[in-house]
Amino acid sequence: MSQRKKAGPASQNKTQRRSQLLLEEDEDATFSQITSSQAQRARENFTSDQIDHKVAEVVQFILIKDQKKIPIRRADIGKHVIKDYKHIYAEVMKRVCRTFEQVFGLKLVEIDLKQHIYILINKLEPIRGQTVSMHPGNQKMGLLFAILSVIFMKGGTVKENLVWNTLKKLRVDPGEKHDEFGDVKKVVTEEFVRQKYLEYGKIPHTEPVEYEFRWGLRAEKEVSKLKLLEFVGELFDQDPQSWTQQFREASASETSSQST
Repeated sequence: MSQRKKAGPASQNKTQRRSQLLLEEDEDATFSQITSSQAQRARENFTSDQIDHKVAEVVQFILIKDQKKIPIRRADIGKHVIKDYKHIYAEVMKRVCRTFEQVFGLKLVEIDLKQHIYILINKLEPIRGQTVSMHPGNQKMGLLFAILSVIFMKGGTVKENLVWNTLKKLRVDPGEKHDEFGDVKKVVTEEFVRQKYLEYGKIPHTEPVEYEFRWGLRAEKEVSKLKLLEFVGELFDQDPQSWTQQFREASASETSSQST
């Protein structure tokens, strides 16, 4: 009689992680099922001071997460901070958003309505009169702007080879360890992607496999295309309006962001 093999540690860990994710999804789903009458009744169980304290806790939690530009899941806010206040989650988050806008000049944006993922944004603008990748204390943002500029000027999608070649022209060789960035490829394809500044994926039906870059959701919300185009114009000593298509898109994007 054959004996069934016991699952190894790796398999057990995967099963536990999958179970944990399913449990978190179930708990997160309860936020969407709370009715207004339930919220109103729950509100009576807390004093104004208690709610103020909970709002401050959520603000602090999001600020800590934002230090590494890590997108924030509603499930994590609920699990680690909201806890027993879940029935008044909507009210707490409304006050959290108001605090960020009025006190910090920031905006909390839900970038994934299905998974309920938030990012904290501030309008980023390139630093005028500086080489994109070499401004002291801001090198990583300069690296990001260089890549976003290439993607935008090339129509929204570029093959990774074009990005690497552009960085080489800026004396940032992705094949060598950089004094400031360390492993450049890891920063670009992992860190910037995890932070939602970039999207990096396989190009279908390519052999050998090729990859391409696009702007990520955070970049779309946070970076002004018009300011970026003005910056590119300064670098090339050219009127931004001479890039007709890009200027039209940037102007439309600016108008759209101001109306929301």
